Amino acid sequence: MSLRRTVFFVSDGTGITAEILGHSLLTQFEGVHFDQITLSFIDSLERAEECRARIESTSIQSGTQPIVFSTLVNRAWREVVWRAPALCLDFFESFIGPLEAGLGIPSNHTIGRSHSALDINEYQRRIEAVNFSMAHDDGASNIDLDQADVILVGVSRSGKTPTCLYLALQFGVSAANYPLIPEDFDRDKLPPALRPHRAKLFGLTIAAERLSEIRQARRPNSRYAALDNCREEVGAAERMMRRESIRWFDSTKRSIEEIASTILRELGIDRHVY
Repeated sequence: MSLRRTVFFVSDGTGITAEILGHSLLTQFEGVHFDQITLSFIDSLERAEECRARIESTSIQSGTQPIVFSTLVNRAWREVVWRAPALCLDFFESFIGPLEAGLGIPSNHTIGRSHSALDINEYQRRIEAVNFSMAHDDGASNIDLDQADVILVGVSRSGKTPTCLYLALQFGVSAANYPLIPEDFDRDKLPPALRPHRAKLFGLTIAAERLSEIRQARRPNSRYAALDNCREEVGAAERMMRRESIRWFDSTKRSIEEIASTILRELGIDRHVY
């Protein structure tokens, strides 16, 4: 029987930073099921008290000690949350003090800085990258492909779309994606629209069994989702990518974050996390 624990991500902003850091730590513990709850915009003593009460109620109901990952900046609000019967891990408390000592200056304890739109130019860059990725999703448009930073290719449902959107939103990368379909395999050539952009191409493949599961959820009992068809498409796509010298790797057991980081490294694109 696996262990089960409730995890709270508590933040005075969106909670994204607490989630990312907390998830990185939780992945190190196999055999534990984590029920994850995000409590965002804890920006007053009243909200902090509500947060503490929620954690305490969960502790009583579950009979176990919840885990709390916090990025609260305000000390008074942190102290309220810390009164909850939980294992509280506060990222700001852990790192701000040593950073202040190392830099020799105090921090400004400004709330919401980690995911703000204060830098309008960089924020606009991300939005434009998302719009580009959506306009060039699944081969919807061949216009302006020369403006793409990267073009992902692979069979349908191999993870191209979520990877492109993550690259755009997280890194401001203009990412297009193009499906490799049976007609391409019959012609035994890359689609004409992709040939001028070979240097920007990066391929994704996936285990046929996993691909079949994903497609079954979308179109049950179809030829599209049949295991033998998935095997044929994946095999043909991999042969084409090898022949065309397209860099590619298997996305079956990789997270979107891992895929994106690998693509950026392989293509030599500078990473600027916003």
